[in-house]
Amino acid sequence: MARVYTSSVLPAPAAKVWARIRDFNGLPGWHPAIAESRIENGEPSDKVGCIRDFRLRNGDRIREQLLGLSDYDMFCTYSILESPMGVENYVATLRLTPITDGDRTFCEWTAEFDCAPERENELVTTIGGAVFQGGFDALKRHFGG
Repeated sequence: MARVYTSSVLPAPAAKVWARIRDFNGLPGWHPAIAESRIENGEPSDKVGCIRDFRLRNGDRIREQLLGLSDYDMFCTYSILESPMGVENYVATLRLTPITDGDRTFCEWTAEFDCAPERENELVTTIGGAVFQGGFDALKRHFGG
Protein backbone atom coordinates (compact mmCIF):
# COMPACT_ATOMS: atom_id res chain seq x y z
CA MET A 1 0.00 0.00 0.00
CA ALA A 2 1.36 3.41 -1.00
CA ARG A 3 1.34 6.26 1.51
CA VAL A 4 1.54 10.01 0.95
CA TYR A 5 2.16 12.57 3.69
CA THR A 6 2.40 16.30 3.06
CA SER A 7 2.36 19.03 5.69
CA SER A 8 2.58 22.78 5.73
CA VAL A 9 2.12 25.81 7.97
CA LEU A 10 -0.33 28.50 6.90
CA PRO A 11 -0.13 32.09 8.15
CA ALA A 12 -3.76 32.25 9.31
CA PRO A 13 -5.89 31.01 12.22
CA ALA A 14 -7.16 27.45 11.80
CA ALA A 15 -10.80 28.58 11.97
CA LYS A 16 -10.28 30.85 8.94
CA VAL A 17 -8.50 28.14 6.97
CA TRP A 18 -11.21 25.63 7.87
CA ALA A 19 -13.89 28.06 6.71
CA ARG A 20 -12.12 28.21 3.34
CA ILE A 21 -11.64 24.46 2.80
CA ARG A 22 -14.54 22.88 4.71
CA ASP A 23 -16.98 22.76 1.78
CA PHE A 24 -16.49 19.36 0.11
CA ASN A 25 -17.72 20.95 -3.12
CA GLY A 26 -15.52 24.03 -2.77
CA LEU A 27 -12.26 22.80 -4.35
CA PRO A 28 -12.53 25.10 -7.39
CA GLY A 29 -12.52 28.05 -4.99
CA TRP A 30 -9.12 27.27 -3.51
CA HIS A 31 -7.25 24.53 -5.41
CA PRO A 32 -5.67 25.73 -8.67
CA ALA A 33 -5.93 22.34 -10.44
CA ILE A 34 -9.73 22.09 -10.11
CA ALA A 35 -11.93 23.63 -12.79
CA GLU A 36 -15.44 22.72 -11.60
CA SER A 37 -17.21 20.54 -9.08
CA ARG A 38 -20.72 19.42 -8.22
CA ILE A 39 -22.30 17.24 -5.55
CA GLU A 40 -24.34 14.44 -7.05
CA ASN A 41 -28.08 14.09 -6.38
CA GLY A 42 -28.30 17.60 -4.92
CA GLU A 43 -27.11 16.43 -1.51
CA PRO A 44 -25.55 18.85 0.99
CA SER A 45 -21.78 19.11 0.57
CA ASP A 46 -21.22 18.34 4.27
CA LYS A 47 -23.31 15.16 4.33
CA VAL A 48 -21.12 12.14 5.00
CA GLY A 49 -21.61 9.83 2.05
CA CYS A 50 -22.14 12.57 -0.54
CA ILE A 51 -20.23 12.27 -3.80
CA ARG A 52 -18.43 15.10 -5.56
CA ASP A 53 -17.85 14.89 -9.28
CA PHE A 54 -15.19 17.32 -10.42
CA ARG A 55 -13.04 18.14 -13.41
CA LEU A 56 -9.43 19.12 -13.38
CA ARG A 57 -8.20 21.97 -15.54
CA ASN A 58 -6.65 19.36 -17.85
CA GLY A 59 -10.13 17.86 -18.43
CA ASP A 60 -9.76 14.72 -16.29
CA ARG A 61 -12.81 13.73 -14.23
CA ILE A 62 -12.65 12.43 -10.65
CA ARG A 63 -15.43 11.24 -8.35
CA GLU A 64 -14.86 11.18 -4.59
CA GLN A 65 -17.01 10.26 -1.61
CA LEU A 66 -16.97 12.09 1.72
CA LEU A 67 -16.26 9.54 4.46
CA GLY A 68 -15.87 11.83 7.46
CA LEU A 69 -16.11 15.51 8.36
CA SER A 70 -15.53 17.14 11.74
CA ASP A 71 -15.86 20.84 12.46
CA TYR A 72 -14.56 20.23 15.98
CA ASP A 73 -11.40 18.39 14.89
CA MET A 74 -11.17 20.24 11.55
CA PHE A 75 -10.68 17.32 9.20
CA CYS A 76 -12.31 15.66 6.23
CA THR A 77 -11.71 12.15 4.98
CA TYR A 78 -12.69 11.00 1.52
CA SER A 79 -12.19 8.18 -0.95
CA ILE A 80 -11.71 8.15 -4.70
CA LEU A 81 -14.45 6.28 -6.52
CA GLU A 82 -13.32 7.00 -10.10
CA SER A 83 -10.11 8.51 -11.38
CA PRO A 84 -7.76 8.26 -14.36
CA MET A 85 -4.78 7.96 -11.97
CA GLY A 86 -4.81 4.18 -11.65
CA VAL A 87 -5.32 4.04 -7.88
CA GLU A 88 -7.55 1.70 -5.88
CA ASN A 89 -8.69 1.75 -2.26
CA TYR A 90 -7.64 5.41 -2.09
CA VAL A 91 -8.50 7.12 1.20
CA ALA A 92 -7.22 10.59 2.08
CA THR A 93 -7.56 12.95 5.04
CA LEU A 94 -7.01 16.69 5.14
CA ARG A 95 -6.54 17.87 8.75
CA LEU A 96 -5.91 21.26 10.34
CA THR A 97 -4.35 21.86 13.75
CA PRO A 98 -4.18 25.29 15.37
CA ILE A 99 -0.70 26.64 16.13
CA THR A 100 -1.23 28.99 19.04
CA ASP A 101 2.24 30.55 18.72
CA GLY A 102 1.53 33.17 16.08
CA ASP A 103 -2.07 32.10 15.39
CA ARG A 104 -1.09 29.92 12.44
CA THR A 105 -2.32 26.55 11.16
CA PHE A 106 -0.53 23.24 10.78
CA CYS A 107 -2.01 21.38 7.80
CA GLU A 108 -1.61 17.70 7.05
CA TRP A 109 -2.87 15.90 3.96
CA THR A 110 -2.40 12.15 3.88
CA ALA A 111 -3.44 9.36 1.56
CA GLU A 112 -3.12 5.61 1.31
CA PHE A 113 -3.90 3.63 -1.84
CA ASP A 114 -3.07 0.61 -3.91
CA CYS A 115 -1.56 0.89 -7.37
CA ALA A 116 0.67 -0.95 -9.80
CA PRO A 117 4.10 -1.30 -8.11
CA GLU A 118 5.91 0.33 -11.02
CA ARG A 119 3.74 3.47 -10.67
CA GLU A 120 3.97 3.89 -6.89
CA ASN A 121 6.87 6.39 -6.79
CA GLU A 122 5.37 8.50 -9.59
CA LEU A 123 1.92 8.60 -7.97
CA VAL A 124 3.27 9.36 -4.48
CA THR A 125 5.35 12.22 -5.91
CA THR A 126 2.50 13.61 -8.04
CA ILE A 127 -0.16 13.38 -5.33
CA GLY A 128 2.13 14.75 -2.61
CA GLY A 129 3.55 17.54 -4.76
CA ALA A 130 1.09 18.67 -7.41
CA VAL A 131 -2.12 17.84 -5.54
CA PHE A 132 -1.45 18.24 -1.82
CA GLN A 133 1.41 20.77 -1.82
CA GLY A 134 -0.22 22.58 -4.74
CA GLY A 135 -3.31 23.08 -2.59
CA PHE A 136 -1.27 24.23 0.39
CA ASP A 137 0.69 26.69 -1.77
CA ALA A 138 -2.57 28.17 -3.10
CA LEU A 139 -3.86 28.54 0.47
CA LYS A 140 -0.60 30.27 1.48
CA ARG A 141 -1.04 32.75 -1.36
CA HIS A 142 -4.65 33.36 -0.34
CA PHE A 143 -3.74 33.97 3.29
CA GLY A 144 -0.71 36.10 2.49
CA GLY A 145 2.11 33.66 3.17
